[in-house]
Amino acid sequence: MATPPPENQAFLREVDEEYRRDQLMRFWRRWGRWLVAGVVVVLLGLALWLYLSHRDTRSAELQGERFDTALHDLAEDKVDSAQAVFIELSESDRAGYAAMSRFSEANIALANDNLAEAAATFGAIANDESLPEPFRNLALVRQTLAEYEQMEPAAVIERLGPLANPDSPFFGTAGEMVAAAYLKQGKRQEAGELYGQIARTESVPSSVRQRAVQIAGVLGVDTSETLDGESTESSEATNEQTEEASNQ
Repeated sequence: MATPPPENQAFLREVDEEYRRDQLMRFWRRWGRWLVAGVVVVLLGLALWLYLSHRDTRSAELQGERFDTALHDLAEDKVDSAQAVFIELSESDRAGYAAMSRFSEANIALANDNLAEAAATFGAIANDESLPEPFRNLALVRQTLAEYEQMEPAAVIERLGPLANPDSPFFGTAGEMVAAAYLKQGKRQEAGELYGQIARTESVPSSVRQRAVQIAGVLGVDTSETLDGESTESSEATNEQTEEASNQ
């Protein structure tokens, strides 16, 4: 078969290129402005996102700086200035700073023996389901500490019972309050067993374990080797405390 002359091939290529150019021009006339608008929208959206991200990061940094300053003021006994910042940050849109500020407010009230105010604030934190469970549990322990003298022993046991076990990070404080509540009810065996558990749990602070060793011993639970020779409070003083608790 004879091949087409070169002139015909060049002509066909020229026609094909012209056809493609015409198709591209039609496409551009129909969709070009929308493509430009789309690119502009994407760029504007990206710019807005970068701005908001920067503003959000800067806002978090500023709140962190203010919270840190308030903690330093509190350490230097500048309670009023620290409390003003905590009150402001408690309304923050950042859950972490808001919760920590509310917690700090409650701790200040507890330190000043404003037990009702402290208990109310801790209770609100404990019931805030938007917060992580460990944070709420800590608030529950602190709330009970503030209300302890006004609570019935059964209420203390019911509230803190789930936290009064060796697997709980709050076992030391929660366990002590539950064990003391058992003593108030006259349940010396249950109290002794719980004090013994506290004394044997290495994750509990040593000061709490020392008290538990002494009180458990008074209640007939032997934990004398638990602390491996660490110093303890005098057994006579602990005996008096135990008898006082059990007679209340």
